[in-house]
Amino acid sequence: MRARKPAIGFALTLLAIDALGIGLVIPIVPQLVLELSGGDASQAAYWVGLLATSFSAMQFIFSPIIGGLSDRFGRRPVMLLSVLGLGIDYLILAAAPTLGFVLLARLIAGVTTANISAVTAYISDVTPPERRGQRFGLIGAMFGLGFVLGPVVGGVLGGIWIRLPFLAAAGLALCNALYGYFVLPESLPKERRRDFSWRRANPIAALYGLRANPRALRLACAWSATWFGLGALQSAFVLSTALRFGWHTMANGFALALAGLSQALVQSFLIRRILDRLGEKWTALLGCLFAALAQSAYAFATAGWMIYLGVMISALGAINTPAIRALFSAEASADRQGEAQGVLASLQSLTAIFAPLLGAALFAHFTAPGAMVFFPGAPFLLATFAYLLAGMLLAGLMSGFQTK
Repeated sequence: MRARKPAIGFALTLLAIDALGIGLVIPIVPQLVLELSGGDASQAAYWVGLLATSFSAMQFIFSPIIGGLSDRFGRRPVMLLSVLGLGIDYLILAAAPTLGFVLLARLIAGVTTANISAVTAYISDVTPPERRGQRFGLIGAMFGLGFVLGPVVGGVLGGIWIRLPFLAAAGLALCNALYGYFVLPESLPKERRRDFSWRRANPIAALYGLRANPRALRLACAWSATWFGLGALQSAFVLSTALRFGWHTMANGFALALAGLSQALVQSFLIRRILDRLGEKWTALLGCLFAALAQSAYAFATAGWMIYLGVMISALGAINTPAIRALFSAEASADRQGEAQGVLASLQSLTAIFAPLLGAALFAHFTAPGAMVFFPGAPFLLATFAYLLAGMLLAGLMSGFQTK
């Protein structure tokens, strides 16, 4: 089915709003929690951790459900309802009188941002298989831009009033819902839909079902390993650079913004040329090797410039996710794209729950007073091994894939 141009634009804008919201809450929600907890820092820390975990848990549970619902009822209603729910979520945050309401909002956000399974299925529906890797690269670009702009918007508007960023995000989401209502065509014809099954929509059952397809199982494991590497980095990057190089908020913010922007540029403009030249399988493997090299630079950096070198190499490593997503999409039939993308989203959310905890534990162990080895780069070394594992899993499938 050929889609009108506004269809892809709406899908990508929806993902950008998802990413913008995630980036926006980074500087604002902890301050809001501190305000609602009466300035008690220890209680605020507990709540911030609970909010992050609950958000990821909801994404893990609901990604295959939303993907399965989009296979049954079509992509359009699921996408429109999710962006409408996201707008309502931000309104709850803007008006939240207690921490309980903040928790409710983050639970809703976890459900609504699980829409990536439906959005990527939509893109699969309207894109020929040979071009999916390029289109999936735009998904990464939208998330990169959202993560860059989110903290900036949150910081600027939050400086005026701490709840203003949520009102701005709500307005953006609700306007996008209205826009999509008028311009978004359905991508999944009725004859290609299938019945919804709670058994298949169960995230554990969906992952267990990968046993039937060894190639898809290996790709899923490679996907998990890449996100595990990223999760281990997220919990230690700021702490590590502050400890080793004395970086503060501005320096870390600039490095992270550069990382998001450079990855967005690579996934917007460079990945198409790489995919055309190398094909999806070699692009995925090459991306994992670049990512491992970047993490090694973070792990053993002895000067700040080495962190920036790692950031630039990491941008090249970002080509692995759209290539793996495209390979995984090719393993699913047309009526199972939502379910397949839901599996990937669930795996991503699952690693977001555990990988940061392990990364933080490693950092704490190797930087504690009296540690046998002082090594603040330990979480990045773990991430290096995770990306190398992903590369090994992909290399093991090489004989089973077509050249392109």
